[in-house]
Amino acid sequence: MTFRHSGARSYLSSTMTDRFDCYYCRDNLHGKKYVKKDEKHVCTKCFDKLCANTCAECKRPIGADAKELHHKNRYWHEDCFRCAKCYKPLASEPFSARDDGKIMCGKCGSREDGNRCQGCYKVVMPGSQNVEYKNKVWHEECFTCFECKQPIRTQSFLTKGDDIYCSPCHDKKFAKKCFHCKQPISSGGISYQDQPWHSECFVCHTCRKTLAGARFTSHENKVYCVDCFKTDVAKKCHGCKNPITGFGHGTNVVNYEGYSWHEYCFNCKKCCLSLANKRFVINGDHIHCPDCAKKL
Repeated sequence: MTFRHSGARSYLSSTMTDRFDCYYCRDNLHGKKYVKKDEKHVCTKCFDKLCANTCAECKRPIGADAKELHHKNRYWHEDCFRCAKCYKPLASEPFSARDDGKIMCGKCGSREDGNRCQGCYKVVMPGSQNVEYKNKVWHEECFTCFECKQPIRTQSFLTKGDDIYCSPCHDKKFAKKCFHCKQPISSGGISYQDQPWHSECFVCHTCRKTLAGARFTSHENKVYCVDCFKTDVAKKCHGCKNPITGFGHGTNVVNYEGYSWHEYCFNCKKCCLSLANKRFVINGDHIHCPDCAKKL
């Protein structure tokens, strides 16, 4: 808290024309200066010796002829009432009284009692450019990225434990890296086979169409959209000659001696009996059940 004095004060003194004695030494005060203290009339000598307040700074009595300043039951000579840091006279200046008893001018008090920067530990002066975060304060130039040491200023930032990072350094150090382009994934992205990908990097190997949110399949560690897989990769059914995609009704496949069939196409050529998981006979390009094969 800051205070301001209205000015130094002096004790009232006067002279007497009629006989009047000092309360302590009984000297006649006629024609002499005296001080009225607690309704008692005291000569200046006795006042200085017995009644004067002690200066909080120099520890000497504050005599009747001296100017005295006081604050909260403490007293000073006018010349002793100075800032404990810079020694500036404070008789007519604003000041602050600290809990340790020191009196300081406004500037020194701000330095002593102000918030200290978490970067350089110097006082952050009121009105200076600063950054407040989680009840802590930094000089603007001291609020820096833990990695690149550059001031954050108006940039966005992220934290890791007690350390502060600008967004580029945080992404570089902590963000997942795309399996395809090896660059950090700052937001979004997808996961395939336990690997992170940028959405824009997860594309069909043939047509380069993005596959995020679309149906796709893989072949020899490459991913394809359904159309490209049917056209360029999928085997053709030996029965219907259409691609075997593994999607929908064509999920199950029968393979035999280098040929493949949709399960629903693997039927006896004559009686149409499904031969999946059953004995069969190959006759040229056709398959038959054992009974039909005997009749041929």
